[in-house]
Amino acid sequence: MLIHFDAGSRSGIRIGKAVVLFLLICVLFSACKKKREQARVTITSAPVSTVLTSDIQEGIETHINEQVRQGKGYFKLPFKDKTLQLQLVRIHIEYLANLGPKSNFACVDMVGKDGEFYDVDFFMEGDPGSMVVTKTMVHKINGQPLYLWKQKEDKSWAPVTVESGSDELLGVLTGQDQFEFNYLAKIPTLKGPAKIWMPLPSSDDFQTIKIKSIKAPMKHTILTDSAHGNKIVYMELAPTDSGKSIEMIFDVDRKEKSAYKDSKIKVEEYLKPQIMVPLKADIQKAAAQAVKGKKGALMRARALYDLVIEKMRYMKYGDGWGKGDAVYACNSLYGNCTDFHSYFVALARSVGIPARFAIGAAVPSERDEGGVDGYHCWAEFYADGKWWPVDISEADKFTSLSAYYFGHHPANRVEFSRGRDLLVDPGPKSGPINFLAYPVLEVSGKIVKVKPQFSFQRKTK
Repeated sequence: MLIHFDAGSRSGIRIGKAVVLFLLICVLFSACKKKREQARVTITSAPVSTVLTSDIQEGIETHINEQVRQGKGYFKLPFKDKTLQLQLVRIHIEYLANLGPKSNFACVDMVGKDGEFYDVDFFMEGDPGSMVVTKTMVHKINGQPLYLWKQKEDKSWAPVTVESGSDELLGVLTGQDQFEFNYLAKIPTLKGPAKIWMPLPSSDDFQTIKIKSIKAPMKHTILTDSAHGNKIVYMELAPTDSGKSIEMIFDVDRKEKSAYKDSKIKVEEYLKPQIMVPLKADIQKAAAQAVKGKKGALMRARALYDLVIEKMRYMKYGDGWGKGDAVYACNSLYGNCTDFHSYFVALARSVGIPARFAIGAAVPSERDEGGVDGYHCWAEFYADGKWWPVDISEADKFTSLSAYYFGHHPANRVEFSRGRDLLVDPGPKSGPINFLAYPVLEVSGKIVKVKPQFSFQRKTK
């Protein structure tokens, strides 16, 4: 399969790989100019040269390192009326892609000297070992895309402004969604005995899960989290399991979620503090100020929702983010979805509004197969006898959806687990599991990070 790219000087695309034999277009980059030429991507059935993801990664790393050397410690990128001075944070391995013969794509996260967080796309030409960057584009600033892409009937892609983008292009499928989800984790080098805990999605009123297979190097056990009822896959590993993979495949039938009643939930449990969601003075003060003069739990919750959107910035930089530490979020006012929603949960509980956390994955709405960019989390609060879903980090990205995400979760997602401080037996030596989306791997008593690869295949749309 060959993908031809034809674009204006400030247009580009993000492309990710499909699950089986197809390259999937994952359109994501941005730029602006008054007379913008439309970019177009056309897919034809012609063979492409074999280029490994590691080749593309090496190519972009070489380019960035050389530019940083020339820039005396910074990657310098002209953008609008200034030159950004950037430092590399991470390369999106899941979006490295071969577009065709001697044509490749990479996407990276960078932080600017100005304190802003940038998502930058690169197009490269050439063979492995001699790739040259031909286009460099700023796609997002602090998680907010500058524009979107829409696939046309002829399978080409055209740019669309964020303001005119449909809900589907903004990540929302309403009603119902059905897809197969693949969860793949590679075991790193083990230097001693190890234990691993992985989330196993389960069915509820809004999602039906059918486990198709669990392929693992060792026999697995299904544990139940006594704190929240989550199902967890548990295995004990040895150094001989190094480099092997654990793969889970399941079918998901998911409904859009709106406010709902659930008599099985003990509401009072969600007013209590947790390890990383304590009810500290600074959080209590911020919550009290935000809800002053607001009557009723629903109005007060909306005030807290707006507070988080106004104060927080979506940035994954430095240490401390991504742990769902409400105190860190309150002090730094930036982080990812875990930090946004942990802060909201702590604020809500501080003023007597029960609130809870859940985590899973948001499946792309604008395409029907391919990679999924890591986990995503969200929250719910209790008011007027119902649980109300919220997704504040997504509302922060797209202001046009801020009303939707106060009271809704779209159908195109899957929930892995709910709650914080998960309790299982046997459990990690470090204590309760903070939250569970990526595997928790403990080697000789110490936690080792493992980032799995997610992919999906939509069944209906």
